[in-house]
Amino acid sequence: MIFGMTTLTFVHVLISLAGILSGLVVVFGMRSGKRLESWTALFLVTTILTSVTGFFFPFNGITPGIVVGILSLVVLAAAMFARYRRDLLGGWRRTYVISAVLALYFNVFVLVVQLFEKVPALHALAPKGSEPPFAITQVIVLAIFVALGIAAVKGFRGKVELVRDQKARAA
Repeated sequence: MIFGMTTLTFVHVLISLAGILSGLVVVFGMRSGKRLESWTALFLVTTILTSVTGFFFPFNGITPGIVVGILSLVVLAAAMFARYRRDLLGGWRRTYVISAVLALYFNVFVLVVQLFEKVPALHALAPKGSEPPFAITQVIVLAIFVALGIAAVKGFRGKVELVRDQKARAA
């Protein structure tokens, strides 16, 4: 037991936090038009590992956590395909940005759920996870991610845009 958690839970939490932190760096980089290759690789790998390690917990039927894990893996597959197979060309740039932001949102959504379940002060506000404080928090988080996603789509440049911008600067 580490901090009252099983080893699996502790490792899962560390990987999840690494995914969230690196994902925030990546999304803010996108907003600024930066590719941040190493941060992106860290984000994608840790976010995939977050979902995969989530499936190692005891199975008690389909839960919202399992559904979010599956959805996360689907959007991560789209993000990786757009980024590494399609080189962000054309509509694949937008596909990458939206799917990466959505994968990060899923991780933060689960973090908020876990905080309301595990932190006594938050749990007291929403013991069933369906009370207004929980719902309001999730709506605020969603609104923040919608705004981040829009800014990231507008700010992030694919290879075509980067080449065009470099040619324009050179002329």
